[in-house]
Amino acid sequence: MSGSVKDVQSKAELDGLLRSDSLVILHFWASWCEASKHMDQVFSHLSTDFPHARFLRVEAEEQPEISEAYSVAAVPYFVFIKDGKTVDTLEGADPSSLAHKVAKASGSINAGEPAAPASSGMAAGAAILETVRELARDNGSVTESKVQPGLSSALQKKIQQLIDSNPIMLFMKGSPEEPRCGFSRKVVDILKEENVNFGSFDILSDNEVREGLKKFSNWPTFPQLYCKGELLGGSDIAIAMHESGELKEVFRDHGIGTSHEVKPAELDRTAGVISENSGLSAALASRLKMLVNLSPVMLFMKGKPDEPKCGFSHKVVEILREENVNFESFDILSDDEIRQGLKDYSNWSSYPQLYIKGELIGGSDIVLQMHRSGELRKVLENKGIVKKDSSEDRLKILITSSPVMLFMKGTPDAPRCGFSSKVVNALNEEGIGFGSFDILTDDEVRQGLKVYSNWPTFPQLYYKGELIGGCDIVLELRSSGELKSTLSE
Repeated sequence: MSGSVKDVQSKAELDGLLRSDSLVILHFWASWCEASKHMDQVFSHLSTDFPHARFLRVEAEEQPEISEAYSVAAVPYFVFIKDGKTVDTLEGADPSSLAHKVAKASGSINAGEPAAPASSGMAAGAAILETVRELARDNGSVTESKVQPGLSSALQKKIQQLIDSNPIMLFMKGSPEEPRCGFSRKVVDILKEENVNFGSFDILSDNEVREGLKKFSNWPTFPQLYCKGELLGGSDIAIAMHESGELKEVFRDHGIGTSHEVKPAELDRTAGVISENSGLSAALASRLKMLVNLSPVMLFMKGKPDEPKCGFSHKVVEILREENVNFESFDILSDDEIRQGLKDYSNWSSYPQLYIKGELIGGSDIVLQMHRSGELRKVLENKGIVKKDSSEDRLKILITSSPVMLFMKGTPDAPRCGFSSKVVNALNEEGIGFGSFDILTDDEVRQGLKVYSNWPTFPQLYYKGELIGGCDIVLELRSSGELKSTLSE
């Protein structure tokens, strides 16, 4: 590996390296994650451009003690440490943000300043910028949207071809026959009730399309429903349009007639579906099916719930316990036949794997995302695993899900209104960790929170369950130097 990146082999070794006064940047990665590999190249180049910082790599699954210490639930993940304290983090494959944060933490740019060159958002010099551009050209999984406006031409073309492959196109989790989230299932049911032909694409089968489509459509969640190349929206919008009759009118206006038989488009819909040609013996397939259905909620993990042997497994266990769910688990380290066979059975290459009523939900990334958005709770409720909370109970759970909790439009990485963006920036610049909820994804939460808090607008910031206020109040607190102390009392 070029540059001066050091692989950390133990928690003790890391503790020793953190005793220095220099800036330390940790890159948590996994050998199976393509995005990690691409970001590793950027990380290596940055290490040569910022020689006074220490660049360390941590194999997240091989070093569960370290991963757990830094709450790593997805890779790639970066942690910035000064004087033994975490000062910033970055999750995901974002070369521009990584370079910006490295420069900011090392003192090359000031807080709040745009990184140079401004057109790209990169903080490093021309050599780093060109490297990232080359990576974007060569590897679709690191898209040019991180170094210049828009997506890479190859990915944009791929997404456009998928959208145009059918007059009605649904990007969903799973397949129409086996949806892997309640929202996707609902939209499939609606399209079947509308009696129209539609194509579908399983976004869990292609992370490049999954992440790229969020930027392409400027819509952060799934499912996404398109008609003649135009985005209609997600499940909430599809439900509302269906119930009002507007959806039928849209289809009619676009010349889309009804069909006696729904025939999904011939797209790759194999991820997560048990293949007859998987090569599994009948005995092993039968055993795997029995294990998957052993409990309504079944977790295949490394180690046991009380003694997880990787940070990702530990995170999913924590989430299930937060959801107050009874579940069974299987330690895949105890049986290599099951460990290897389940990968073929589920067409899912890594662990942990979470199943609900025999259906694969996904790994730690997906479970974490579903937990944060409230989608996991809805799936558990729809499957009859947990009792449905009242609206007020649900709001209380969301408000207290993180000590500092922000209800905003969009996500911290992609705010969808200027006020939300300002609050995110204020919290980040003060080094305050926070949870967030995108109120555009759930109208019940959006409307209910206005009544619950007696506060009619968004964003809304809470600390330990108590409302702090909206954008104006947060900015006033920051201007007076009181924001950090208010959120740490």
